[in-house]
Amino acid sequence: SALYVLPPGFVESSCRSRIFWMKLNKLLLQGKFFQLEIYDPYSGPVLLDEKLASRCGYVLSEDVWGNPVFRASVLGCHVANEGDELFSLTVNIKVSSFASMRAAVTYTYPMYCSYPSWASREIVCEENYMEVSVKTDVPAVSNDYTVAWMSALPETQNVAYQQWQLMFVSPSGRKRITVSDAVKLGYSFNNTLSRVYLRAPYHSNESDVSVVSGVNMNMVTSTSMYRQRWLLLLIDTTVSCPVGGISFTETTLTWTVPSVIPTLVVQESTFVSKSIVVGVDDQVIVNPEEKNYLLEHNETHIRVIIPIGAEGGKLESSLSGGVYGVIYSINLFLEHTWTVADWQTTKYTVIKSIITPFMPQIPTVTNNTVPEERLFNVAFGHFLPDVSLVAITIGNVPFTPREAQHQGFRIYEAPFSNRTKGFILEVSFDDPYVLKEYVNRNETKYTLLVNYTLSVGPEMALYYHSAEVECVIADIELPEALGYCDEENLYLTLPTFGLHHYWDLYLGNKLLNQHLAFTNGYLAATNSTHLTLQIPLFAGGVIYEEVSFQKIKARFDVALRKVRTMETLKMFSVSCSFNSSAFIICHPDGTIMISAQMKTVPAIDMSKTKLRDSSCKPREYNEAHAFFKFHVTTCGTSVRFEGDHIIYENEISYEKEILPRQSIPTITRDPDYRLTVLCYYQAKETLVLGAFASDPGTSPPFGSGTMVPRSNTAAYRRVRQALNVVSRVSKDESFMEFYEPNIAILKQPMDPVFLEVELRDESLNVELYLENCWVARSPDFHSTPRWNITVDGQVVLSVQCSH
Repeated sequence: SALYVLPPGFVESSCRSRIFWMKLNKLLLQGKFFQLEIYDPYSGPVLLDEKLASRCGYVLSEDVWGNPVFRASVLGCHVANEGDELFSLTVNIKVSSFASMRAAVTYTYPMYCSYPSWASREIVCEENYMEVSVKTDVPAVSNDYTVAWMSALPETQNVAYQQWQLMFVSPSGRKRITVSDAVKLGYSFNNTLSRVYLRAPYHSNESDVSVVSGVNMNMVTSTSMYRQRWLLLLIDTTVSCPVGGISFTETTLTWTVPSVIPTLVVQESTFVSKSIVVGVDDQVIVNPEEKNYLLEHNETHIRVIIPIGAEGGKLESSLSGGVYGVIYSINLFLEHTWTVADWQTTKYTVIKSIITPFMPQIPTVTNNTVPEERLFNVAFGHFLPDVSLVAITIGNVPFTPREAQHQGFRIYEAPFSNRTKGFILEVSFDDPYVLKEYVNRNETKYTLLVNYTLSVGPEMALYYHSAEVECVIADIELPEALGYCDEENLYLTLPTFGLHHYWDLYLGNKLLNQHLAFTNGYLAATNSTHLTLQIPLFAGGVIYEEVSFQKIKARFDVALRKVRTMETLKMFSVSCSFNSSAFIICHPDGTIMISAQMKTVPAIDMSKTKLRDSSCKPREYNEAHAFFKFHVTTCGTSVRFEGDHIIYENEISYEKEILPRQSIPTITRDPDYRLTVLCYYQAKETLVLGAFASDPGTSPPFGSGTMVPRSNTAAYRRVRQALNVVSRVSKDESFMEFYEPNIAILKQPMDPVFLEVELRDESLNVELYLENCWVARSPDFHSTPRWNITVDGQVVLSVQCSH
């Protein structure tokens, strides 16, 4: 492949902690493949792979931003060494558009490092190897690079009887091997002009893991032995590196390294810490406090505490199991220099790449809506800059952000705290995609259903989050009604806004619709804004608060109820007093009130009128009218059924004054006066007999009544349509022997009563239903006390009934 000039900004390099540091620009490698070769001027290019990297002191990784990073020890393979002070290494960077690396472009990049100030002992803990180098005056191995780099045999120096050996001490015992055998085990040993170094992999068979001040340390204990005829040189090449020491909280990461490592510090009492340097990537941090880093150092620990998201590292979004979260990564190094009596100076360097575990960050939906503006304002966050909104669903309809803007929604990003951002959505209350529900008395609940689709992190994974935002505002005005009357009618006028949408009008428990209005004889007039009801004085549904002789105080109530819940919000009433000369009012409790008018010639004395029961006289009267008030169960009132109506009937008549018998035939001077009174009740409605609670919301509808003048012709009289119902009390449970009627029956309190009620009519349209039945001390209908046998058809006393 041809050689090319490096593009500007493609490579950056430095020399830090006796390590070559090279970084490639990922932007110039987008969509391409690359390889690195180590160029040896004697043996040519050597392809960099993992196996070679750990033996030769190389590391190939990435920084937190994804830029490829190459690091190499100045004591690594193929590094040109001039007097242990000047070091150079040439790297070939091969770039191709194909994974096979065909048609690759090769860039040659030489690196130089000056490192004249070596410590007596230097230890480097890299990601994939441990390296210790020790100062010594042993003659250097030949620089003849035609010999394999790992060879350290004495023949290469042409020194007779010279031999290097390594002594490893591990939990399995002592192991003494030659350098060439150590190379086969993954170690690298050599000596330079003034130093001996050993490079060891992590977790070899000769290594051991121990805990020092709570931190796991990987350790290789070894002694390097150099022998001549008259000389035996022993060099401690023990190396120990941390393999743990990282801990996390929700807000910080902590990196802990032991201050004193026993295998490296024999005479601990003479230990003196000289300096501690912390850096990120290849840059030293001069003032850690400026970046909010905290460096702690005591007799046992060195701690670097960094806030999650601190400068120098990278905080990026991620998904795990559909949950949004963040991952923070940072590449740190630590240089600790100390002295002890047995060693002049030790420089201890640790390079650490740290990645936090996935930290869930459940986003929040914040409702910043100001109800008076009638505009939803919803904030969704917090997110890192690597999150973008790709779609939003509103009211189950999906939109891209551009489509949503065209629809009239407003979507924009807003910066939040800690360099995060959020997505703001604004939607009008009146938008058709907003759900609206009438609640409480005069409020509307507006509901915005949102589903966000986000693109998360460098992988652009899709994240979904749904939210439901509600706002209740009092924006509905309850209608006000206007009532008035004329001589014969009551009127109620109210606005039509909201009718049948939010609320309905009810008369009692019946919906006040056109059918009910027509049935009851109301007139309804509607224009664009109002509804006016005309209610005749004697129409159904009118409540008579006071009824006296020739005067009626009437009221008409309409309930405003919520459409679905039937909750009564308001009562509209109109109440007036009327003067009426003739009327009949049939109350729901069975009370009948009549103002009867005299229409005879000559006139009669209205005080002498009566009902069928002659003891029922008018309560008030004058020359032209008589006022009666009685209950349907009294005054000789009869009952019959016609269709779906119950009809109660009585008759007002005049007690003629009989002249003294002077001759035959008898002569009267008064005209005939008979007035039939009829009250009609719906058979399906319950007629309350007895005490009546006048709650207009629960009252049964009034009956309707008529007064019909009657002649005294017998043929004109109607036959009373009474049902043939017979009730008897049996002497025992066989219902074979019965007590005689109209006699007193004595029973002990615990004795059973055997009652039989029989309907003897053969009509197929009639059935027997025993609703209320009781025992009393006298035959009077209203006598007290009374003991209930059945109430609403349910037996409440120990009675056996036969139908």
